[in-house]
Amino acid sequence: MLSWERLTLHLRNPFRIAYGVSETRQAFWLRLAGDAGWGEGTIPPYYQVDQAEMEAFWEATARRADPFPDDPAAIAAWVGEDGPAPARSALDLALHDRIGRQQGLPLHELLGLPRPPARPTCFTIAIDTPEEMARQARQVAGYPLIKIKLGSDDDIARVAAIRAARPDARLVVDANAAWTSQEAVPRLQALLPYGLELVEQPTPKDDVAGLGAVQAYLDMPVVADESVQTPADVEKLAAAGVQGINLKLMKVGGLAPCRQMLRRARELGLRVMLGCMVETSLGVTAMAHLAGLADWLDLDAPLLISNDPFAGLTYDAAANIHLPSRPGIGVVRS
Repeated sequence: MLSWERLTLHLRNPFRIAYGVSETRQAFWLRLAGDAGWGEGTIPPYYQVDQAEMEAFWEATARRADPFPDDPAAIAAWVGEDGPAPARSALDLALHDRIGRQQGLPLHELLGLPRPPARPTCFTIAIDTPEEMARQARQVAGYPLIKIKLGSDDDIARVAAIRAARPDARLVVDANAAWTSQEAVPRLQALLPYGLELVEQPTPKDDVAGLGAVQAYLDMPVVADESVQTPADVEKLAAAGVQGINLKLMKVGGLAPCRQMLRRARELGLRVMLGCMVETSLGVTAMAHLAGLADWLDLDAPLLISNDPFAGLTYDAAANIHLPSRPGIGVVRS
């Protein structure tokens, strides 16, 4: 019925964020029988998801006797709400991919969406010395949108160095929950002269009120990431006054819940970033099919790893994302 394979992803540069540093990430490639559909389940260690629980979810799925759904609208109910989010995401993606392949339709067409136009993704620069971060910014001189990871005492020097190296770039900063709300406001105020477009997750995951308090002091959007993992989180964040959310397939459980949360966010007046974990082109291409619905894209993971086993979306010299025309998710082995 289905099988899965562990993949070790190697990062081009050590990836240091507020949670720590890593040079590899563990991914899972899920395959329906006969390669009828593919999915990915990948989550960073700081989400504290037990990989054994992910595999147990797939083992239980493999024992099911009921047939796979043939309608995308039935996928959410078939997958259910039990099991870790990245495990559900892998299954959700594989089921969407299967139906798209069967019907000969790219995923966005299967979902009734227009083909997304070419749009630039953020390019992420992890925490390093100001000099090294500036060097990496110069290496991608054609990329218009840079995300800067922050969360330590040298943050001002880092942002200043990147701004000097790339005076033309749009800059966003991501603290990965490193600050209290009291710390975040003065730190961000000190960074405002460098021309920031938004700040992502300045306060801890559970401090939704703190995110709202930071937003009240800033004209630029505060975008929640770790704090938004369920539909209920979207409601809480909107009520707190946060202006945006970052949706990622691996933390919300796949395309079906992602689309539900995206629709509700729009109803509540929230702006939306579509993001990814450090994952392969399989998961990132799946999310890219929704790119026409977003305010910002942060889908650069394939640019950050050196051994992507799949070929799907591509990037041009200006970091614009281009989708494959193949049916389903549209990914093949590279």
